[in-house]
Amino acid sequence: MLFVIHDTFITYVLKKATEANEMYQSPTKRLQAIVKDFVNVFDRYKPHLSVFYQESIYLKPQYEKLVKDKRHQFKQIIRQAIIDGKNCGEFREELSAEITTMAILGMVNWTYKWYQKSGVNTIDEIGNFFVDLILHAVIQPEMTASNNDKDVPAEKDFFSYQEKTGKNE
Repeated sequence: MLFVIHDTFITYVLKKATEANEMYQSPTKRLQAIVKDFVNVFDRYKPHLSVFYQESIYLKPQYEKLVKDKRHQFKQIIRQAIIDGKNCGEFREELSAEITTMAILGMVNWTYKWYQKSGVNTIDEIGNFFVDLILHAVIQPEMTASNNDKDVPAEKDFFSYQEKTGKNE
């Protein structure tokens, strides 16, 4: 049963991440879409996630490998977007793709502990905030500056969360 619970939400994020890879050539756009869809899973599948994370120690060994394989597959999609971003000059080259990937996964995965539908922020606002935070951390500084001569890969909306919502906490 725990495997089925996990498979439900991991299949969703894998499908969405694969769609983002196919839809966007820009690593920035890909990462944006992947993070937004990843955050949305905590609204869509909150009961599943809560049960899985609390009970995962009881997962049978034959299913544990299947779970780890799918989680690794998702991790690799995020990692590849970061590597691609570094290689094409959109992301800071000094970043460790592995640590950045784990930071993103850790930050977003913890959402299940505190997110509430009835909370102050909607899941879309939280997703926008996370994207803003992540992109400010990884994008080359010159890519975020508004410049009419350049095609900035990140949409301005993601760099004005506080202005747009009036929220800073």
